[in-house]
Amino acid sequence: MIEYRTFRNYDPPHLLRLWSTAGLGRGAANGISVDAFDHVNFAQPYFDPQGIIVAVDGDTPVGFAHAGFGCNEDCSDLSRNQGVICAVVVDPSYRLQGIGCELLSRAESFLLQQGAGVISAGGAAPHDPFYFGLYGGSQPSGFLQSDLNAEPFFKKCGYSPGESYTVFQRDVTNARDPVDFQLNLIRRKTKLEITDQPDQPNWWWYTRIARLDSLRFSLVPKSGGDSFASVNVVGLDFFLPSWNARAIGLTDLVVNEDVRKKKYGLALLVEVMRRLRNEMVSCIDAHVASSNEAGLKLFQSAGFVEVDTGSVYRKLPETIDI
Repeated sequence: MIEYRTFRNYDPPHLLRLWSTAGLGRGAANGISVDAFDHVNFAQPYFDPQGIIVAVDGDTPVGFAHAGFGCNEDCSDLSRNQGVICAVVVDPSYRLQGIGCELLSRAESFLLQQGAGVISAGGAAPHDPFYFGLYGGSQPSGFLQSDLNAEPFFKKCGYSPGESYTVFQRDVTNARDPVDFQLNLIRRKTKLEITDQPDQPNWWWYTRIARLDSLRFSLVPKSGGDSFASVNVVGLDFFLPSWNARAIGLTDLVVNEDVRKKKYGLALLVEVMRRLRNEMVSCIDAHVASSNEAGLKLFQSAGFVEVDTGSVYRKLPETIDI
């Protein structure tokens, strides 16, 4: 008989086993250690054991759901209004028994009891409290299309697709970077500046990106002054066994408004690719909101190709039974 309970301290190895055998697709890191799984998720300062619901058959965990919250507007604390279903995982041999739906229902109840006014399925910035560096690639961007069971499951449970994200990758071993006169001019008058954190890191940045190896790359004038464009570079070592490639992720790319549409964003990407190629990186992963036409064109012009799509699913709280 299947029973349900909340997280216990001895659960991480069992939850990692479920994660590794669930067939979550190309966007899930596998072959990782319990320490890594724990560090990214259960060691977070805002981790709440009540937010993990575990299905057990006797003493054996056979599934789990993980729920949490996004951050507030200034990224200084959690926002209890925005609830997130971060994961629903069931042992393949226990599927089609209603376990996933029950786990999801109990996770929803936890979020509502904590004050959630909005519930989404699939973490995406700035509502991505867990699995950063373990699911999606450079960052969580909802549930991926390559995670074949995700969309049918959430639709069955009353969720509708919301915002979507295009997942890009670039084979950096291919040195055919964009070249033109304007890019050459930008390169002559700029340089790549590397720092270990953004100019104004916030609490949310420290809890997620700072837990991984990360740097901030900025394109700055050689003569001095503010940067034209900048981007976070995040190590994706947890994906090495899955992707068989040394990969990094790009997040939070910003181009100053006064130089937009003048190829400074593209110049930054070209310089980052050159630098990472010298560091023996072979793959770069980046996610762009599908509604961001300028961002999509930027990465396409830099030679990135679409490899996946992520979707965040929504459900109105008033439709949830508790």
